[in-house]
Amino acid sequence: FQKVYAYARLLPEKLTVYTTLVGLLNARNYNFGGEFVEAMIRQLKETLKSNLYSEAVYLVRFLSDLVNCHVIAAPSMVAMFENFVSVTQEEDIPQKTHVSMLQVWTAEKPHPQEEYLDCLWAQVQKLKKDRWQERHILRPYIAFDSVLCEALQHNLPPFTPPAHSDDAVYPMPHVVFRMFDYTDAPEGPVMPGSHSVERFVIEENLRCIIKSHWRERKTCAAQLLSYPGKNKIPLNYHIVEVIFGELFQLPSPPHIDVMYTALLIELCKLQPGSLPQVLAQATEMMYMRLDTMNTTCIDRLINWFSHHLSNFQFRWSWDDWADCLTQDIEKPKPKFVKEVLEKCMRLSYHQRIVDIVPQSFSALIPANPVCSYKYEEETECPLPGLAMATTVSNAIKNRASNEEILIVLKDVPNPNQDDDDDEGDGFNPLKIEVFLQTLLHLAAKSFSHSFSALAKFHEVLKNLTDSDEGKLHILRVLYEFWRNHPQMTSVLVDKLIRTQIVDCAAVANWIFSPEMAHDFTRFYVWEILHSTIRKMNKHVQKIQKELDEAKEKLEKQQNKKRDSGDEEDMEKNSEDEEGQLEEQIERLQEKVESAQSEQKNLFLVIFQRFIMLLTEHLVRCETSGVDINTTWYKNCIERLQQIFLMHYVIIQQYIGTLENLLFTAELDHHILAVYQQFCALQL
Repeated sequence: FQKVYAYARLLPEKLTVYTTLVGLLNARNYNFGGEFVEAMIRQLKETLKSNLYSEAVYLVRFLSDLVNCHVIAAPSMVAMFENFVSVTQEEDIPQKTHVSMLQVWTAEKPHPQEEYLDCLWAQVQKLKKDRWQERHILRPYIAFDSVLCEALQHNLPPFTPPAHSDDAVYPMPHVVFRMFDYTDAPEGPVMPGSHSVERFVIEENLRCIIKSHWRERKTCAAQLLSYPGKNKIPLNYHIVEVIFGELFQLPSPPHIDVMYTALLIELCKLQPGSLPQVLAQATEMMYMRLDTMNTTCIDRLINWFSHHLSNFQFRWSWDDWADCLTQDIEKPKPKFVKEVLEKCMRLSYHQRIVDIVPQSFSALIPANPVCSYKYEEETECPLPGLAMATTVSNAIKNRASNEEILIVLKDVPNPNQDDDDDEGDGFNPLKIEVFLQTLLHLAAKSFSHSFSALAKFHEVLKNLTDSDEGKLHILRVLYEFWRNHPQMTSVLVDKLIRTQIVDCAAVANWIFSPEMAHDFTRFYVWEILHSTIRKMNKHVQKIQKELDEAKEKLEKQQNKKRDSGDEEDMEKNSEDEEGQLEEQIERLQEKVESAQSEQKNLFLVIFQRFIMLLTEHLVRCETSGVDINTTWYKNCIERLQQIFLMHYVIIQQYIGTLENLLFTAELDHHILAVYQQFCALQL
């Protein structure tokens, strides 16, 4: 059973080959068939008990096809399905949820946005209307019908699916992704309609192939292109649509994003005469529909397209997208092109991007990624701190220690205090500007130089940022210095968090601050925020893991003590070790509680800032009598949805706090609707 099932699972598009094999073996050995069916039912019970519903679906398909192979009596299979139906009709089963947050497109045209169960039911109804005729599933058992029909059939053992429980984890709902229809494949076989069961069968088989082989892109690409019956369908169109459907799946793709890029590149290499054209057509279609595309999906499209271009010498017919040049820079099309070129520059260099893009696109070409050192040269009105910047620069060049730098910085006047006041240890923004601008300028040659500089003067930076204002200001200075180099800004913010010079809440406050309003909708800003949240989450998980391991170790020690007898020395040593473990657990428990408090505060800061920005926008629009649905509003509201979806596991822990403090009934219904949609998903 295990071997046959494993091979069938690895090659799901050939499932009927393996069910036919089981049928032939059953015809020869009735006991084998009975044992095989019993093993499958046991496996099905285990998968349902373990909430492995995708695996359970596959087992049910296998069992269903054994009916066609005369292994299982049809009435017993019908009885099992009736049991499934009776359980799913119980009142305490969660109802199907609202899935608007999971839609790739915000418009119903040209393809309706359907929840996958609704779509599947429509496909089944269409199959019934077509008298259950389907032409894309392999049916090798037909060739052996004379043998199979003579076999004795088995009745399924009594089977009742487990009832619903509050701790059951159900599959994530999702929306069916549609890009192509029968009019988009101009030559060759016609693409089945979206409500034909053939569309479901083909797409499901292609997804299963990807799931089985995603770790080996060459094998995966070869298996996709070898799909049985490929001459009856426009296979390249199906493959491209399925791959983008997975890449754009919300809240997250089934596999890491870069896998889909690597797979498409491999497919282009294997089918250079046809697949690149289909991929280019798909890219053009997505570009044309950017106005109604979910912001999270646009992010993934930017990452994919820039990575793909970097593997093909950045060749693209940019002139075909010249329509974006006449639009506002904040509109989706010009913004998409600008962000793609920004990403391409990360994968190449600035001059290369200037050379490959038509001159008419110059407004969208990223700035030359050079630093902006404010103390570069003297002007008619010298900047405050210019002389001190020179002193600090000389001190750093002369290998001054952290202590010596701090002594030098004591002479920097504090613009927030009067001359008569003692400076004390208050927040001094000029001191941060003088030191950090100078340090970054001297280390601007590369990432590694900047990392080394921050590490060397870690003590100085910690001293300058010992207050919330200091943490926020150091991020402002960093942004001002590297405003033309978003990638450098991103990696240095990451470094500041890792070295605990700034905390996660400071980064969130900085991103939502007025100084960042100009870049608020930029892609790199949200990369920074999500990276910050992930670091916070990993920090909590790391401490929690240490606590769990310590508790487990203590439990083992106590069990060992009970089993060891009453030897006095052994008992004394055991008590000493237990005491140390209990102290360690107590310390770790405090650290976990502190980290969770910090984590909760981070989400409170983020959601509070979102609410403030969106409320200001809504009030402003209402006062002015203008439509609220601006490009900025769409971007902001979808970024709020993105936070909920990408970090839903953690956010669910703090639902009560969020509902009591922020997402109250008094909140504007436009903002509250996002929270209610998230809760309705029951993720």
